[in-house]
Amino acid sequence: MSVRRVRYYVFLKDILILSLTSFGGPQAFLAMLLERMVKKHAYISEEELWELNALCNMLPGPSSTQLVSAIGFRVGGPNLAYLALFVWILPATMIMTSAALLISFLQENTPGALKFARFIQPMAIGFIIFAAQKTISKMVRTTEAMILMLISAFVAFFYSSPYIFPVMLVLGGLSTSIKYKNQPKVDEEKTLSIKWSNFYLWAGVLVLAATAGAITKWQPILLFENFYRNGSLIFGGGQVLVPYLYTEFVEFKHFLTSEEFLTGYAISQGIPGPTFSIASYIGALSMRGFGTTGFILGGLIAAGGIFLPGIFLIFFVIRFWDQLKLYRPVRAALEGINAVSCGMLIAAAYLLFEPLEANGLNIFFILGTYSLLQFTKISSPFIILFGIVLGISVNYFLG
Repeated sequence: MSVRRVRYYVFLKDILILSLTSFGGPQAFLAMLLERMVKKHAYISEEELWELNALCNMLPGPSSTQLVSAIGFRVGGPNLAYLALFVWILPATMIMTSAALLISFLQENTPGALKFARFIQPMAIGFIIFAAQKTISKMVRTTEAMILMLISAFVAFFYSSPYIFPVMLVLGGLSTSIKYKNQPKVDEEKTLSIKWSNFYLWAGVLVLAATAGAITKWQPILLFENFYRNGSLIFGGGQVLVPYLYTEFVEFKHFLTSEEFLTGYAISQGIPGPTFSIASYIGALSMRGFGTTGFILGGLIAAGGIFLPGIFLIFFVIRFWDQLKLYRPVRAALEGINAVSCGMLIAAAYLLFEPLEANGLNIFFILGTYSLLQFTKISSPFIILFGIVLGISVNYFLG
């Protein structure tokens, strides 16, 4: 066996270890990447890691998954990158699909089964508020960005159609791109050389899925198109995904109840791996009418739909990123895109709270969860586990 092949196997083993141990959100994940990918095995340099991380955060899609794939691309080309993607998302996809199966089984066979999640549902909103606060503090730093954020939050409050989101993102980007002169000036005279194959692949799958769904009306194809479209539009990570999926699958299509959605979101915060794995939970429940096969198929379709567009785009951009980042309008547009994403996060917290009963207990668990995340070092899995155990105990003793 060649040295190169052994190195690839070791790399995939490292990705598997990360997929099973990366609790704690993006910051903890980056620290683990730095330790394992840079310091321990030197797959890439620390400078390359931070640059790739910045690039992934500027593109739509799951940034942690794109970062894993981008490192795989640098180490062994596209084949290794796709294998790394598969290894990275498989454990979380299996866990969330199994969670959907379990939730559905309990609901069918045990009246009031979701009472065990009575506390983790408001706790999920605490997670969203914490994520919103962290994201806003990093992305909204000008008066214009603040105004855009508030406008997008207002629009998302009152217009729940999923089709309004991409329009707001485009308008937000255009509104700040005109301020490109405020960006540091660098050499923009080099000719931009672009290989379009992965862009055509991304766009072709999007058009094909939308066309096939419109013609056949077959739910698996429609489901893939829904997730592929959402995966093509999400800037800002898994927390920004929440308002999109809630609007589309709970409010617009009614595939899930608000209670089911919040339960799944809370579970996704307590498992390792990519936060976009909540898509597998939603996809599985959306296909529950097809039986057990439908759950498995729905989970896999959702995972493919939500993860693939970001991977196609990172493979497209990584080849000419060093040239593209020199253009000031590109950098300026990101301010508006990020601000609109933050506004959607604010709307998500409100929209998810609205179906809950506005009592003191729910508010206590929302604020308590936020406080634990903000002021302590207790990790997300332990907070979620505490909420589940407390819910089961109360349900057992009080009914």
